[in-house]
Amino acid sequence: MTAARGALLCPITMGLLLQSLFLLLLLLLGSCLHPAAAFPKGCYPSEEEGLKTFRCSNAQLTEVPRDIPNDTNKLYLDFNQIPFLPRDAFRDLPLLLELDLSHNSIARIESGAFQGLAEHLHSLDLSSNRLVSVSKDTFSNLKAKVNLSNNPWLCDCRLQELIRAVELVADSSGGIVCDSSTQEEHVGKAFLQVIADTDFCNMYKKTTDIAMLVTMFGWFAMVISYLVYYVRQNQEDARRHLEYLKSLPSKQRRSEESSTISTVV
Repeated sequence: MTAARGALLCPITMGLLLQSLFLLLLLLLGSCLHPAAAFPKGCYPSEEEGLKTFRCSNAQLTEVPRDIPNDTNKLYLDFNQIPFLPRDAFRDLPLLLELDLSHNSIARIESGAFQGLAEHLHSLDLSSNRLVSVSKDTFSNLKAKVNLSNNPWLCDCRLQELIRAVELVADSSGGIVCDSSTQEEHVGKAFLQVIADTDFCNMYKKTTDIAMLVTMFGWFAMVISYLVYYVRQNQEDARRHLEYLKSLPSKQRRSEESSTISTVV
């Protein structure tokens, strides 16, 4: 009876083993067919209007994800806590058409952050971040329309050069407001309204020229002061020497005077 029971259990055990192996095989195949498991939490690929899209909206990201599919056409990184964009942040995305970085904490963009996107990118959203000042070279060669609204901008020559170097998204220019400025009366005003009457770069050039003139005048005044001091000091030394000569006996005075004259000659 024991042998019969063993013979009965053997096929059951084999069946369970085969079932376990089959499930393991399915899991392995699933991990190969669905690599999205490697994506950061809250990120997922999709297809929208025939374009390959990668969404990481409101995913609590603190940096740009590294494992973004390189055939992505639209990338959404909005509503995160990304503080800055490093160089070559999007280097491996040659087919990217739209990039949404709005509603983050971006305060700094390194030179070359958008390198590799010049050919195809046509929309770049940097609105509602913490940008204060950005070099125009950051957007060098980009043909994309850029949204720079709702940032705490410093209104100066640098911002003026940036606005002239990029193509702004329609109706977004009114959102570029002076949070601070080289002139107090500009604070709180739309930047395009301000530069209609003020040329920050011309003001900067004039300020620089004045500073150079003041510096040159300061050095000139120092040289003159030194020369005046030097002449007066020599005059004082000469007066003291003459008084000393007058105090000597006549013979010795004549000898000292002769010696002085010989030295001078």
